[in-house]
Amino acid sequence: MSTARPRVLDLRDFRLLLSAQGASVFGDRMVAVALAFAVLEVGGSASSVGLVLAVGTFSMVACLLIGGVVADRTSRRALMVSADLVRLASQGISAALLIAGTAEVWTLALLAGVTGAATGFFNPASTGLLPSVVPPERLQEANGLRATAMSVGEIAGPVVAGVIVAWQGAGPALAVDAATFFVSALFLSRLRAPPRTAAGDHASFLRDLRDGWGAFRSRRWLWTIVASAGIFNMLWGTWAALGPVVADRDLGGAAAWGAVLGALGVGALIGSVLATRSDVRRPAVVFAVSGAAFAVPLALLAARVPVPALAAATLLTGAGMMIGNAAWETALQRHVPDEWLSRVTSYDWLASMALTPVGMAVSAPLAAGIGLTPCLWGAAALMLVVTLAPLAVPEVRHLPAFPARDVV
Repeated sequence: MSTARPRVLDLRDFRLLLSAQGASVFGDRMVAVALAFAVLEVGGSASSVGLVLAVGTFSMVACLLIGGVVADRTSRRALMVSADLVRLASQGISAALLIAGTAEVWTLALLAGVTGAATGFFNPASTGLLPSVVPPERLQEANGLRATAMSVGEIAGPVVAGVIVAWQGAGPALAVDAATFFVSALFLSRLRAPPRTAAGDHASFLRDLRDGWGAFRSRRWLWTIVASAGIFNMLWGTWAALGPVVADRDLGGAAAWGAVLGALGVGALIGSVLATRSDVRRPAVVFAVSGAAFAVPLALLAARVPVPALAAATLLTGAGMMIGNAAWETALQRHVPDEWLSRVTSYDWLASMALTPVGMAVSAPLAAGIGLTPCLWGAAALMLVVTLAPLAVPEVRHLPAFPARDVV
């Protein structure tokens, strides 16, 4: 493998965008730890922690479609800067209230909702902005570097948040989190995205939303993969909810589970680096196979294999999933016209994430009813079937890296 510096880094605007998104993701990943301990600091219960985090997630999902329409109508760069400034304000106010000792659970929930809503506008715009600063032949490399920045944030964000919470408390941790959004906005404000014609200046909002849905559902390769990914993420909830239970009972406790999740993060980082140098010719196939691979660690969890074997499996799976994710992002950006891209991306985000809380909520009751081991085996088998099923669709199997024309 060549160790040459990725050529896409020669592009000034891409470097700025990558730096902005790296700071933004780092801040996003700090939130889960810092906000959870903030709720506990003000006397909230475990249920209160779940409620506050759920408010943030729900508001993000609720704003995805609106964010997609707005991003296709206006300047995506300006929208991302605005979203970052809103998150700077909401997280900064949370930090100030905590440091002053006046925060309450309801204020933290309200401000978490504001932060989540801003993220719902930021995400579709970010996917749509990348192709405007990177040529099509460099998109795979660019998405690999973007995935690398996200992987670093996934690993470092919670660690840094945990250290600051233990050292100074949740208020200062949220203040640092707020500062990451200021850094992101600063980088984005310097970016010179080429001018674009707003797609929906003379159409109603609902018309733009319907047109985006039409663009989404008219591409069978797209909605087939997204439907599969939505069920995959629901089944991922089984891993998230039941994995700690198995670890506590049979694998050695929290330290063992932390090692397994740490291996997943390291694998994701390795995979994202590899993605910058991958020549993916069938992106939808790579994405489907990389998702199916996660059935392996889920099955190994059901089988109660030793921690080193489980960690090795999650490391390899994490690497494959990041290669698949980068290939999928590239496919969207190459095959979906610019005027539809943010709206199509918002439908992708929404459908992919909508069932995730369901999986987390039903896994424990289901395991109580049929048994922990059968529940895990069933989830692994269903994950394998669901993620490979799209390969039965010719448009998925044959989707090329570069379209000769718009592929439907």
